Amino acid sequence: MIKTLLNMLFKTGPDWSALVLRVMLGLVMFPHGAQKLLGWFGGLGFAGMMETFTKAGMPAVIAFLVIIGESLGSLGLIIGFLTRFTAGSFIIIMLGAIFIVHWPHGFFMNWFGTQAGEGFEYHLLMIGMSMALLIVGGGKWSIDGIITKTCLEKTNNAS
Repeated sequence: MIKTLLNMLFKTGPDWSALVLRVMLGLVMFPHGAQKLLGWFGGLGFAGMMETFTKAGMPAVIAFLVIIGESLGSLGLIIGFLTRFTAGSFIIIMLGAIFIVHWPHGFFMNWFGTQAGEGFEYHLLMIGMSMALLIVGGGKWSIDGIITKTCLEKTNNAS
C-alpha cells in the first residue's frame, strides 16, 4: 500500500513538457504566494492575509493552507518536488478562488479597470496546467524523478 501511495505521488517520466509546465506554473504562482506569505509585490503578508481570509469567513486552517500552498507549493513545483500533490492543491485553491471571489465578475480579467473585480480566466488556465501535471507528474529534471529512479524503482525491483 505504501509503495502504491509513493508511486501515485512521485512516479514520473523524462517528459520535457511537464518540466515546462511545472516551472512556468511555479514561476507564475510564486509572486501570488509571496504576496500572501511575505508581503512582497504589494501584498499584505502572512498576518494581513490571515486576517483578511478569516474576516471573510474562511476557517483559519484553510487560510493557512492557501498561503503555504501558493508560496511553498510554487517553489516545490519549480524544483519538481511533490508535483502531483501541489498540482492537486492548486486546483482546489483556484476553484475556491473562482467560486468565492471571482465568479461574480465574469470570465475576463479586468484589463481596463471597468469591472468591480477580476474575472476567472487566469484561474482556469492555472487549473488546466495543474490538471496536466496531476496526470503526468513532474517530468524531466524533477526531484520526483530522482525519487522515482532511486527509491521507487529499487523497491519495485525488490518485490
